[in-house]
Amino acid sequence: MEDVSLDIPWEGRAIALLDLDAFFASVEQLDHPEWRGKPVIVGGSAERRGVVSTASYEARVYGVHSAMPSWQAKRLCPQAIWTHGHYKRYQELSHQVMQIVGQETPLVEQVSIDEAFFDVSPGRFSRENPIDICRRIQARVADLGITCSIGLGTNKTVAKIASERQKPRGLTVVLPGTEASFLAPLPVRAMSGIGKATESRLQELGIRTLGQLAKQDEKRMQAIFGVSGPRMVMRAAGREDSAVSAMDAPDEIKSVSNERTFAHDLTTCEELEAAIDHVSALVGTRLRKKSLAGTQVTLKLKFDIMHTHTAQRQLASPTDDEHVFGAVARELLGSLWVEGTGVRLVGVAISGFDGAHPQQLGLFEQEDTADAKGGRTRDLRALSVATDNIRKRFGNEALSYGRELRFRDNESDTAPMDKRDY
Repeated sequence: MEDVSLDIPWEGRAIALLDLDAFFASVEQLDHPEWRGKPVIVGGSAERRGVVSTASYEARVYGVHSAMPSWQAKRLCPQAIWTHGHYKRYQELSHQVMQIVGQETPLVEQVSIDEAFFDVSPGRFSRENPIDICRRIQARVADLGITCSIGLGTNKTVAKIASERQKPRGLTVVLPGTEASFLAPLPVRAMSGIGKATESRLQELGIRTLGQLAKQDEKRMQAIFGVSGPRMVMRAAGREDSAVSAMDAPDEIKSVSNERTFAHDLTTCEELEAAIDHVSALVGTRLRKKSLAGTQVTLKLKFDIMHTHTAQRQLASPTDDEHVFGAVARELLGSLWVEGTGVRLVGVAISGFDGAHPQQLGLFEQEDTADAKGGRTRDLRALSVATDNIRKRFGNEALSYGRELRFRDNESDTAPMDKRDY
């Protein structure tokens, strides 16, 4: 924990980011005391092309990290304890943490199941020093049996980067006026929003640190990177002006997706179309749960670890019906796949939300709806809604379709744990 004197007054905005340490694995160690101090991996099995969801810090010592193929993690840390995870339990504990933060300030912006920004600016809701508030939150989270790291600064960019400087159980404080000096020595990838492609382009320009990025001419950066160029410069200099606000409105969600990895490659058109229907149905259920309808369909296929391809198509009107967007996803198959090529992962995403709430129809209504080509097709959405309701009441196993049963023994056993779906 960074040693910052509590006698130093805080002037201006104070924004913090709370990040739960190795959250899924930490919850498993909490619920299984005999696992504490031992390497724990939450993820799917190596035999079924699983991936690591979260690794405890004891496992990270061996080089294991999130999104790593399970076979590789098993090779690096053969003594690790493996579990598929218990997502409902993670949601339950996440909710308790967010309640703790919410008791300190009403301005809490949860960005994932294990992360949240919060505003503790002096004079807004409390006259207390923001550092004191962050320490109290850490202590109360620790009382739940898990830990968190917190970054505290004057804007979101600084808070996010600071939260990652000292983990686990870290509190990194960047006092007002010290933002530029804190950021300057860090590599450009330390700033969220800069991926591999942007990092590579920046390095070609001789820009490797945030300090170097902060000194760039904004007009030149705009000519190279578009509208994001000047904003990168501003953020790297610590001059971002960001506010915290609750993020619970449906129109804040940019896309809803689902994907499945298969233990054995799919090689025929029949298998792939069935897989697309299966994944589309999962996406449809999530869309209706969130009261969202989208206008853009994306199909994702992964052929091996290194090669992933996607294709997109715009719909004529918003929909949450897998019978509509699933048919479009099947049509996109031909642009990505050649007969006989093995496919290990199939994903479908819907985006382009207009904020409209879809209308729920009766079970046997036979109204028509426009398909992606502007034609008419029988509306089977009502059947999907009825399926949603049955599963909600009696459990997911209460009703299954043939498309789901055929893949039950071939899917990767990595449990879907969407960090945005809290």
